[in-house]
Amino acid sequence: MTPPKAIVLLSGGLDSATSAAQAIADGYEVIALSLRYGQRHDRELQAAKQIANHLGIQEHFIMDVDLAQWGGSALTDQAIAVPTAGVKPDVIPATYVPGRNTVFIAIALSLAEAKGAEAIYLGINAVDYSGYPDCRPEYLAAFQHLAHLSSKVGLEGKAPRLVAPLVQDAKTDIVRRALRLGIPIDQTWSCYLGREQPCGVCDACRIRDTAIQIVRSEGR
Repeated sequence: MTPPKAIVLLSGGLDSATSAAQAIADGYEVIALSLRYGQRHDRELQAAKQIANHLGIQEHFIMDVDLAQWGGSALTDQAIAVPTAGVKPDVIPATYVPGRNTVFIAIALSLAEAKGAEAIYLGINAVDYSGYPDCRPEYLAAFQHLAHLSSKVGLEGKAPRLVAPLVQDAKTDIVRRALRLGIPIDQTWSCYLGREQPCGVCDACRIRDTAIQIVRSEGR
C-alpha cells in the first residue's frame, strides 16, 4: 500500500531534521518544505538540501517569503545584533521573527491540502517555547482548530494534523533522538550567522554545542 504523506517544515537545523526523520520512522512519505525568508543564516538551506538527500526525500520545495523587507528580528535585520548572552526564561528573544511560524504553517497547510498529506511535522521544542509565542502548545492547538475551519479538507473532517514530536524535549533529548534516527548531526546547521563555519557564541550554537557535549559524555 502507498504510505500516507506528511509535510515537514525543514529548516536545515537539528530540530527540523530530527522531526523529518521521526516522520519517516512513523511511516510517512515525507515532502519537505523550506523557506528562504530573508534570514541572515540562509546557509541553513544548504543543510536542508543535504538532510533531504540523506533521508531520501524525493520532493523538496524551497519557497521565497521575504520577511526581511520589514525586519523586526535579529535574524532578518542586520542592524539588530544576534544575542549571545543566553536564553532567559519567559523573555522573548531578539531572534523571534514576527509572524514567521504563522506564515510557515499556513503555507504548509496549503501544500498539505494540495498533496493530500495527512500530517505536518514541526521541529518546535521545549527550549523554543520558553520564549517564542508561536512555539507554545496552545498556539499549535489554536492553529489546529484553524486548519479544521480554513480549508476544503478541513470542512470534510480531514484537516492535516499538526505534529510536534519534539515539543516536550530538551535539546539533549533531541540530540539523543537524532542519533537513534541516524541523523548526521554535523550536516545540520543551527548557527544564527551565515558564515562558512558556526560561530560558536550565538545562543543557538551554545545550546546545541552544550547538548551535544552532554550526550557525548554519557557514552564515555
